[in-house]
Amino acid sequence: MAGIAARSTDGPDIIDVQLALGQQCLDRGGAERAQAVEWFRIAARSGDPRAVNMLGRCHEHGWGVPADPVLAAAHYRRAAELGDAWALFNLADLHCRGLGVPADDAEAYRLYAAAARRGNVKALNMLGLFHEAGRAVAEDGAGARQLFQAAAEGGDCWGRFNHARLLLQDGRTEEALVWFARALETGFPDFYRGMAAALADQPDPRLRALARRARDLAEGRS
Repeated sequence: MAGIAARSTDGPDIIDVQLALGQQCLDRGGAERAQAVEWFRIAARSGDPRAVNMLGRCHEHGWGVPADPVLAAAHYRRAAELGDAWALFNLADLHCRGLGVPADDAEAYRLYAAAARRGNVKALNMLGLFHEAGRAVAEDGAGARQLFQAAAEGGDCWGRFNHARLLLQDGRTEEALVWFARALETGFPDFYRGMAAALADQPDPRLRALARRARDLAEGRS
């Protein structure tokens, strides 16, 4: 996932400015992504964990550099050692997929838990999925529900979706509708596509309407 979080200071320091410039270059895309990598490298020289994490993101996704998951994992590991919650999350994702590191559910769970302890709400959702499926831990439906609800209340779109999904499963449709709608407030294109597919064939027309709304958002129609 993304990983630039603002520091709590009276004003931006030089590292914050370098990170912001790098993010702007990433957002513009194309050839500017190579310049983004340079800004993150400059910021990383100070040992800033956010910058090191963003270098990992660039190497994982091939933003401005050739995709190299092994190098991405090395950057995430360094940033995680420096205390960055997003780096812990991103390294956990690599272990989930066996990308650049060995596939290892137990290590992924440990890293997600460490990220969650540092306030990463997306990690709470991932822990919920592990508890629901019995991956790395014993299957625990009640624990999964608590984790999804915590992620939902923290603002994570997938946490909101999964919390709503289980409410719907319990027959609590009115509550589920509220959380599905709230998931659309904090989503992104891939999430919108997933939600649209999940709700498209629901018998309740209100859920199908949410699926259409998600599809519109995925296609950039407001």
